[in-house]
Formats: sequence, C-alpha cells, structure tokens
Amino acid sequence: MAGWFELGKSSDGQFRFVLKAGNAETILTSELYKSQASARNGIASVQSNSADASRYEKKEASNGKPYFNLKAANHQVIGTSQMYASVASRDAGIASVQANGKTTTVKDST
Repeated sequence: MAGWFELGKSSDGQFRFVLKAGNAETILTSELYKSQASARNGIASVQSNSADASRYEKKEASNGKPYFNLKAANHQVIGTSQMYASVASRDAGIASVQANGKTTTVKDST
C-alpha cells in the first residue's frame, strides 16, 4: 500500500501535514503554517524534493538519537522525522520518505 499525506489543524488554528507510510506510520512531520494553502504548498514541496538524496540533512539530537530534515532547494526545512534508535533505522526512514513522498493522496482532516 502506498503512503499518503494527512492535512490537519492544530489546537491554535494553524495547519500541519504529516507523511504516512503504507503501514500508517508517520515518517515526516511539517512545521506549522498559518494557512491551509501554505500547508498544501509544503506538501507540493515534499512531492518535488523527496526523491533527491541531497535534500536530506542527517542530524543527531542532543540525546544522541538520529533524525533527519527534508529541505527544499532554498535550504528551508520542509519536514522533520521522528527520533530513531539507530542510524540504520534513520536511513530506512529516509528511504521510506523517498518512496512515499511523491504520493498525490492527501487526506484532509481540517
């Protein structure tokens, strides 16, 4: 099963999207956007940038857990992963975003 985007609204009225893998696991979370149109532009940016390996910034949190950011061509962060237990699982998360990021399925729960 292919992945999908879920577009939602936060308690303070801002918009956010998550990218889900085919197993319904969240693999990428966006920043908060003031408008739904901006969040949809963020989804389009994931769709166009996710296949490019150079767009991934591999990082380590202060607690030592690996994670990654997906960046646009202008170097702005489009989305951030969860924290992973190992570098190998982080790299598998990147592969999952690369595989699922082109999906055109958007589930709007706003």
